[in-house]
Amino acid sequence: MRVRFICAAVTVGVLIAVAVPTVASARFTGKAPTGAAPAPKTKARKSIVHRYYLALGDSLSRGWQPNVNGQSVNTNQGYVDQLFKIEHRRVPGLKLVKLGCGGETTGSMITGKGNQAVPSDCKPKGGSQLKAATMFLKTHHRRGEVPLVTLDIGANDVDGCATSPDLVGCVTAGEASIKHDTPIILSALRKAAPKGTKFAAGTLYDPVLAGYFSSNASTRGLAVASVSFLKQINDDITAADTSGGFATADVAGAFDSYDSTDMVAFNGQSIPINVARVCSWTWACTTPPSGPNIHANLNGYSVMAQAYKAVIGKLKK
Repeated sequence: MRVRFICAAVTVGVLIAVAVPTVASARFTGKAPTGAAPAPKTKARKSIVHRYYLALGDSLSRGWQPNVNGQSVNTNQGYVDQLFKIEHRRVPGLKLVKLGCGGETTGSMITGKGNQAVPSDCKPKGGSQLKAATMFLKTHHRRGEVPLVTLDIGANDVDGCATSPDLVGCVTAGEASIKHDTPIILSALRKAAPKGTKFAAGTLYDPVLAGYFSSNASTRGLAVASVSFLKQINDDITAADTSGGFATADVAGAFDSYDSTDMVAFNGQSIPINVARVCSWTWACTTPPSGPNIHANLNGYSVMAQAYKAVIGKLKK
């Protein structure tokens, strides 16, 4: 799976208010008064025409969903797109810039290496998504020019573990990568960003829960065990966010990912609410050709967008 305005008129107005009394104290003759110091040269700062929402991460940041053939493709229906519409109403002139890459891990985001699922249109400048992001932030560095940066990352560090012969070892290695790499990513973004930028990153929902309906006992067992694994991983993500100055969008909480005891009706059955959520809001429980697919559907992306909106609204400029 794989987130302030500088008004030049004010500056010019202040300069005029300061300069006018000095010149007005003498009769205008076309020449500067004897002994008068020349008026200081001033340069008005250009106003910011556009402001940018920079969206980073994995396939979720690109709104991946399956097409009619079951192939995951970029869409304009992802949580980033929906969040942009919300923020655009609040920030005039806001532009959306997507630099996320499908298949991205925390490691490949830093190095540009190891991503096995990058689509043809994902070729980050500088060789990695993080490099491209920091270059963009340094280029647009006036205060308020990038009011928002969002991130979702970490899912691809552990998603492949569901089919690994060494589940525990795979999850342990993936979690170690998340704990090591995420602080590096967050630190680099904050250092490169202009003043006034808000930062938010999200926790992960649990598509492995779709295995609840499997006839295979091991797959069902993995679905049950995935909840505790996910909680541990999301705790690591939240801790990194807190240390790195990012707000955490509680996507897992919005999906009720940890609640296996609250039973709800779903397609004529009584099932845990976390299973119902992932089946309703992703393609994970969908039959071929559209599924099974771990990505969120339109409703799921909407839930994610609201989770990000909730924390962004609490952040100070």
